[in-house]
Amino acid sequence: MTVQAIVFDIGNVLIEWQPERFFDRVIGAERSAEFFEAIQLHEMNDRVDAGEVFHDVLTEMIAQNPEWTDELTLWRDRWIEMASPVIDHSVRLLRALRRAGHPVFALSNFGNETFAIAEPEYPFLEEFDKRYISGALQVIKPAAAIYEHVENDCGIAPGGLLFVDDRDDNIAAARARGWQTHLFEGPTGWAERLVQEGLLTPEAAK
Repeated sequence: MTVQAIVFDIGNVLIEWQPERFFDRVIGAERSAEFFEAIQLHEMNDRVDAGEVFHDVLTEMIAQNPEWTDELTLWRDRWIEMASPVIDHSVRLLRALRRAGHPVFALSNFGNETFAIAEPEYPFLEEFDKRYISGALQVIKPAAAIYEHVENDCGIAPGGLLFVDDRDDNIAAARARGWQTHLFEGPTGWAERLVQEGLLTPEAAK
């Protein structure tokens, strides 16, 4: 089926999201490894992405884990440094698709407060035709409900959606609903896919 809209994940597709790298740099690899072993940080982040209030979740985690107060405070106060840098080629592809007249949507696991932090830093986040952000929807990928919401809201049949994401489980959930998918392993491969689909010229995909 012809692609009618392109759906972008954000983290690790348009913006790098590597919190372990940030903590390795700031507190050292050994202490960082201990931190990630002791605290279920990705599960904590899922709570925020599902709609819980970012600062409330961090306050709760600090109260429960006082020995990690400094590190959890870093997660709260320097979050934007974990969500960086921009993947420039991917942003160019987003903009090239829009210039070519293709509808472009965002479908991302992202907290309400953290998304508000990211928007001023990354103006391209305002350039999507539609944005489906998990914190606002209170459901995270790969739950079927978030994909169903996209289908119902945009009115495009599943086969007309081309979805790019860096996680196998998110891709599998979309594919199970009939979406076209691309597992993001770097912007070059994504650019090649867009050219193959006839959505961009080789020149526009650079």
